[in-house]
Amino acid sequence: MTIESTPKMRWWDRLAHPGQFLAWTAYLVWPLVILTALLFALGVWFAFFNSPADYQMGDTVRIMYVHVPSAWLSQFVYGAMTVSALGTLVWRHPMADVSMKAAAPLGAAFTAMALFTGSMWGRPTWGTFWEWDGRMTSTLILLFIYLGIVALWRAFDDQLRAARVIAIFTLVGAVNVPIIKFSVDWWSTLHQPASVFTADGPRMPGSLLMPLFAMFFAFTFLFITLQLVSMRTEVRRRRLATLERKAAREAIA
Repeated sequence: MTIESTPKMRWWDRLAHPGQFLAWTAYLVWPLVILTALLFALGVWFAFFNSPADYQMGDTVRIMYVHVPSAWLSQFVYGAMTVSALGTLVWRHPMADVSMKAAAPLGAAFTAMALFTGSMWGRPTWGTFWEWDGRMTSTLILLFIYLGIVALWRAFDDQLRAARVIAIFTLVGAVNVPIIKFSVDWWSTLHQPASVFTADGPRMPGSLLMPLFAMFFAFTFLFITLQLVSMRTEVRRRRLATLERKAAREAIA
């Protein structure tokens, strides 16, 4: 009788297995932390020492280097959560709900930062901290959706049941993301149309684009780093909860 060797775990199995996820991501955390710190240092240097003040807005324009990446991530994170929701409902991916849960507080933080910096930018630029226009209102609704998702995760003791309910809620809320994106084109708004990614190329000078792109990548890698750390923490937390339940059952038996 011959004994067949255990087949080598495929790369998608490694992504799906929580133990394998902890193993291969352990080598990514510190390189991502270092890369994120370097990108932020580069972005801050460009923003304050290599970028001139705007001829109309003056130094207020530097708020853009925080506001625009935060606004971008507020929508990107929800897009990632939508993919995770599909992974939970359609493909039953074991790590999908972990990703969805880890991303929600981060998305809420970036959205709140986008709203705050937008208000700080709006006061000297538009003469008001807040205006109930399409983009501001839909972004505020996005913040409420994020906070609702975070609250739902805390309301359930059974995280598997919570994942299915929250995945449906996330997919329904995804309709708000294109509303945020196209609100400037659909309704009268204080926000200017797209000026970075357009069919005719950027409408901004290179002296403003360079720090903006540097901060764009810095904030994006910040999210990737925090998301990875949060997912690792959630996997460990669930493992601990499983061991505690097992120990409680054995104590009763």
